Amino acid sequence: MDMHAFALLSVSLIDLTDLSDEASAEQAAALAQRALALPVPVAALCIWPRFVAQTHQALQGSSIKVATVVNFPHGGEHIAATCDETKRAVQEGADEIDLVLPWQAFLDGRESEAAHMIRAVRAACDTAHLKVILETGALREEKYIRGASRLALAEGADFLKTSTGKIAISATPEAARIMLEEIKSSGQNVGFKASGGLRTYEQARLYFDLAEEIMGTGWAKPDHFRYGASGLLDTLLQHF
Repeated sequence: MDMHAFALLSVSLIDLTDLSDEASAEQAAALAQRALALPVPVAALCIWPRFVAQTHQALQGSSIKVATVVNFPHGGEHIAATCDETKRAVQEGADEIDLVLPWQAFLDGRESEAAHMIRAVRAACDTAHLKVILETGALREEKYIRGASRLALAEGADFLKTSTGKIAISATPEAARIMLEEIKSSGQNVGFKASGGLRTYEQARLYFDLAEEIMGTGWAKPDHFRYGASGLLDTLLQHF
């Protein structure tokens, strides 16, 4: 696949994201307008829960999904509050929920509490897709990344996502390989999202090629593979 064709495909795999601390309703509106003006639609817009309703309205009639984050960014253990946040987001039009795994609980050996969070939010999602953010930069070791991947898969994740982008270590090829291997081994129809720190064409190609190597040629399409990024779009558009 040449650079132009890859850039076209990759734009369709982006969850165009604004989760900045200073994000405003005006910025969310501008993000939606930018997405609607692109020559190739992105997969989703990923915004704070408070902007779900307006983004859902702005994207009416388009193929672009509305994604939002819950239990974000710290991965706390307040299950009831996270479920309430999830239900409200779905009611306001969210198609996809990106949940931060209670990774500290997982590292502390309290896997049942982490599992309870995923299970409860899975139920609260109703028909919305659930992406579970493992925060692999905090898990660090292979055994923890594998264990967290298996836990999320067992509890009904529709996607495994690497990172929040809010800590020092975001997506890495090493973590991505482990997660993709676990998806492959599970035999489940589950996707993968690389998120945090993706800015270059070369990074996009690396994660795409890794997914195709492990999961098979043609697997990396929007229903299975995403980039969570804000800056990557500009880079890809240079290759149109």
